[in-house]
Amino acid sequence: MDRNDMAHDDVISVVFTTTTDLTSAFPATGARGIGFGDIPLLCASEINVPGSMALCIRILMHIYTTKPRNELRHVYLRNAEVLRDDLPE
Repeated sequence: MDRNDMAHDDVISVVFTTTTDLTSAFPATGARGIGFGDIPLLCASEINVPGSMALCIRILMHIYTTKPRNELRHVYLRNAEVLRDDLPE
């Protein structure tokens, strides 16, 4: 959110997906714990594709913004940048 100058009230909803090897907790539970309790949150599982990245959580945020799409900066942590090498940093 900092990277894109977003405030809490800019967030409309958030979708989390996890790889099938993550089973200990729902990502939405963690999000509620850091103040997202008033935002609609949804968790789902990624399809289990052989050879795909393990231990991965993806987050899709729906936001209000006046920025053009090409000015938004997607964030990939650790080795996840290989998932979308077509996007600018």
